[in-house]
Amino acid sequence: MGAGWLFLFAVFMAAGLLFGGIYFIIMFSDLESDYVNPVDLCNRLNPLVIPEAAVHVFLAFLFLLSGQWMALAWNVPLLAYNANKLINKNYTYDATEIFRTIEAHKKETFFRIGFYTLSFFYYLYRMIAALVEDSD
Repeated sequence: MGAGWLFLFAVFMAAGLLFGGIYFIIMFSDLESDYVNPVDLCNRLNPLVIPEAAVHVFLAFLFLLSGQWMALAWNVPLLAYNANKLINKNYTYDATEIFRTIEAHKKETFFRIGFYTLSFFYYLYRMIAALVEDSD
């Protein structure tokens, strides 16, 4: 029963991270349309970067503790990328350079949305499989 609960939690976390990525894309498009200025954008998005990475690390830690090796292996590349960004201290958005780097930020965010979407369906599948296995 533990794997079913773990993957249920992972489904909700992946959905939350997915909606967070969509919020980032909406904010970037608002910046491009001049609905928000660069300082406001950075003030809204910068406080969300570290919590997003922390949620992802916590989820991977739960997979490690429960022995879900495939789920952990799936998360390692994004964990390494986030760790690299945090170690090099280039995880914040800079209001003075946001217009020059917005395309790269959008690509990164679209990649994250794709990753979290695939993760959502993988965790959903694993949750259903664990629940069916437990019911037998």
